[in-house]
Amino acid sequence: MTPWSNWAGTAKATPLRVHQPRSTAEVADVVRGVTEAGRRVRPRGSGHSFTAIAVAESDALDLRNLTGIEQADLTTHQVTVRAGTTLKQVNAELDALGLAMTNLGDIDAQTVAGAISTGTHGTGARFGGISTQITALQLVLADGTVATCSADERPDLFNAARVGLGALGVITSVTLQCEPSFVLSAQERPEPLEQVLEGFDEFAAANDHFEFYWFPYGKNALVKRNNRLPLDAERKPLSRLKQFVDYELTENIAFGGICRLGRAVPKLVQPLGGFAAQVLSAREYADLSHRVFVTHRGVRFVESEYAIPRESLHDVLAELRALVPRLENPVMFPVEVRVAAADDIWLSTAHGRDSAYIAIHQFVGMPYREYFDGFAAIVAEVGGRPHWGKMHDLDAATLRTRYPRFDDFLAVRKENDPTGTFTNTYLDRVLGR
Repeated sequence: MTPWSNWAGTAKATPLRVHQPRSTAEVADVVRGVTEAGRRVRPRGSGHSFTAIAVAESDALDLRNLTGIEQADLTTHQVTVRAGTTLKQVNAELDALGLAMTNLGDIDAQTVAGAISTGTHGTGARFGGISTQITALQLVLADGTVATCSADERPDLFNAARVGLGALGVITSVTLQCEPSFVLSAQERPEPLEQVLEGFDEFAAANDHFEFYWFPYGKNALVKRNNRLPLDAERKPLSRLKQFVDYELTENIAFGGICRLGRAVPKLVQPLGGFAAQVLSAREYADLSHRVFVTHRGVRFVESEYAIPRESLHDVLAELRALVPRLENPVMFPVEVRVAAADDIWLSTAHGRDSAYIAIHQFVGMPYREYFDGFAAIVAEVGGRPHWGKMHDLDAATLRTRYPRFDDFLAVRKENDPTGTFTNTYLDRVLGR
């Protein structure tokens, strides 16, 4: 009985058994044994989901020994990666091959299987989430058989498993469509929030990867524009000193101190938030893509994020801005706004529609329920879809109305896991029993 907690401390478990298989065959043996014994098993990665999606009630499957690149085709740029490999390791090994992933989020601590299973995404009006880069998957199903799926082989399983919540089987390897390494030119600077909102559609269209952070009690937003350059473009990485000052010292150490002070003295949150928005600094640099996409996050928080139709963004943000001053408890963390292209993955938050993503946060240990519930009510009016790895209270009945292929997903689940080997309390809520 080994205690486990996720990164944010919002989910805990004490599974009776923790399995650490070293091969697909060993995964199959574990799953087969669990199913025959009538127990449940949950695969878990690095614990970066804020929900209880990875909570194991009897058996946990830790894939830390299934790591590294299994196969790489330097002609097609397709690379097969073992499921327990963190995105950080994937990026490093791809870099050594002269390859890169097309799009990434800003955290690379997740395992590749965990990231795709929860619908992790980056930003970019012309780009999809990480799951859109998948060309094939290998899974161990509930009866212990090993299945391979792609657009041509078992396409229904493929369409479901690319964002599968770990509900269909245990992913053991992922084949990614990568591309030759490229450089990203990064421009990050504070801008007046009203100016950012007024030009949002133009900025999202004009830049490959565009996002901004709104500080609820400040007048400025931190705007990030990343644009793709060929590999032979001049690199202008931040100096070690600049990296330390801007990221470690300012965004982690100093901001963490501000958050702790706000938690201790809530009446200071609003002036501290305004101060944080005022002292944002500008920086421009260019480096290999994964070094620009990813940012170290040392300050812990809780998070809720919803995908909404792109055209609803301004109305939703207006309501959110009106909500914040009415809250009984102030908000210490900024709001992140991103975009993504529509895709055809059944449980992708961007399924069938160009999407905007709004992520709200609160510093750990500070009240957040009123804020998160108010936000959920606002996005519900426009059919908001919660990120599968972020905090929300929706159940299967509501989610069915927001995903056109929800019942198709459930049919694939029933076919491949008829006795619920891979379920847990969270999945019972969001997918039904």
